[in-house]
Amino acid sequence: MTPENPASRPRIYLAGPDVFFPHRDEIFNDLKRRCERAGLIGVAPIDAPIQHSAADGDDHLAQAIYDGNVALLKAADGCIANLQSFRGLEPDSGTVFEVGFAVALGKPVVVYGVPPGTYAERVAAALPCERDAAGSLRERENGTTVEGLGQRLNLMLTRSTHLVPDAEAAIALMARLVGGCP
Repeated sequence: MTPENPASRPRIYLAGPDVFFPHRDEIFNDLKRRCERAGLIGVAPIDAPIQHSAADGDDHLAQAIYDGNVALLKAADGCIANLQSFRGLEPDSGTVFEVGFAVALGKPVVVYGVPPGTYAERVAAALPCERDAAGSLRERENGTTVEGLGQRLNLMLTRSTHLVPDAEAAIALMARLVGGCP
């Protein structure tokens, strides 16, 4: 059941590399509408109030963005994160930080956007790899072990979050976890 008072609805931080996309406003507006239908309030990183002028410089802006996003995360009841591969085989590092921060705060985190298959399969498809005598998968060029264990991402992410196929499933699960509409 959706609470009558919108202020009493659970606030969900919407993390992801979406902030970098040219159509980010459309993405976040769509996610917020979906959250609203589920009895949640979606909060995007771009919603943080940032006090900045051109005279302040990039370092000041970077700190203001960090402070704003951390404040939004602290005030949220949960976090939904898009962990799609971004600029390579891994999710966006800023999003991974936000996931870890939310987990450390004890908030539920639901993630989506993870490519199918295991992380080891994706690495082996992109880089020359081989198995060593013990059966561990290693990058051929430098011998670096490729994390296995059948996980779709690094185990620190798969063991601390709820992994679902897409944003719609993430919102539905989060609503169940924090008391929005089922």
